[in-house]
Amino acid sequence: MANPTSTTFIKLPAVKERTSLSTSEIYRRIEAGTFPTQVKLGAKAVAWLEHEINDWINQTITAGRPTTNNVEA
Repeated sequence: MANPTSTTFIKLPAVKERTSLSTSEIYRRIEAGTFPTQVKLGAKAVAWLEHEINDWINQTITAGRPTTNNVEA
């Protein structure tokens, strides 16, 4: 299993596939400060850190699920 904080770059197509967000929605959320920012790799190349995208996905899952406080099995 890969180290969850390893520094691996992923490109936009992989980010879109993992998050199910469109390109425009990704950039809207970056502008709003609610999505990880990209890293500039060159004059025309950007990528995202894989662990930051994974963290965002996990936070979104947690925020999107109801909490089960005081529920007995």
